[in-house]
Amino acid sequence: MQSAKDDNLIGASAADRLIAAHDGDVALLYLYIRRSGSADTEGAARALCRTLGEMEAALEKLGRMGLLADVPALKPAGQDRFPPADEMPQYSAADIVSRDDKVFSAVLLEAQRVLGHALSTPDLKKLFGIYDYLRLPAEVIMLLLHHCVTLSNGRLPSMRFIEKEAFVWADNEIRTAEQAEAFIEAQRRRSGQSAETARLLGITGRELSATEKRYIASWLDLGYTPELIAIAYDRTVTNTGALKWGYMNKIIQSWHEKGLLTAEDVETKDRRSPARTPKKAEPPRDLDKLLSALDTI
Repeated sequence: MQSAKDDNLIGASAADRLIAAHDGDVALLYLYIRRSGSADTEGAARALCRTLGEMEAALEKLGRMGLLADVPALKPAGQDRFPPADEMPQYSAADIVSRDDKVFSAVLLEAQRVLGHALSTPDLKKLFGIYDYLRLPAEVIMLLLHHCVTLSNGRLPSMRFIEKEAFVWADNEIRTAEQAEAFIEAQRRRSGQSAETARLLGITGRELSATEKRYIASWLDLGYTPELIAIAYDRTVTNTGALKWGYMNKIIQSWHEKGLLTAEDVETKDRRSPARTPKKAEPPRDLDKLLSALDTI
């Protein structure tokens, strides 16, 4: 009979798949998740001495391999401050109506104006949860609504989408209109930097994959500009013949470890070793003796 101590043992099937993957980061992350019961890639990166980009890529690969479904007590990262959106208190329509809250009524009117239709009962409950449970002020919720429309590229976002973004704002402790505007501006700059980075990497005509987005976000978080990332791309393609995200990530991480944050730093302090000038071949010693002998004749 299996004891509680055996809960984290790796089954033969999982072990076979990990061995076949030939990926040490994937195996280490799997062990970390089994041990901690958490998919917190930031915590894994610290514990395993890996970069966030490497752990995010490993997590995605574990998902493709089907090795996350059987992990006990698995909880997604970033949910320590607030529970998942589907665990928001279950409000009834009567609860909402009985409040007779004029501030919420103004929020509801703005939501219906922005979305262009009356809210269904489930959507009404989600909006009220953002107001009552997450405690976002009315002016912040109104900015949130307009921002979600922008994030949806002009399409009308679903209330589920708005609810997810509200959890992000609550987790970032956005409580004033000024904080909301600063957060929106920071997201706008980051989106522009990400798009510019993709263009410099030659990625056009398609959306970035989740892994690509995570790599780029991790480099931007380290303070690297799209132009500097393009230098790492050039070196990657020159050395490998292709865009290899892991190889490129190692270049940027090495710059970070050396404190190289500008193109000038990279060009002056991370140059490739110059090719050695071949030494002039010395004449054979026997030839020296022969020439000396000729001189005596």
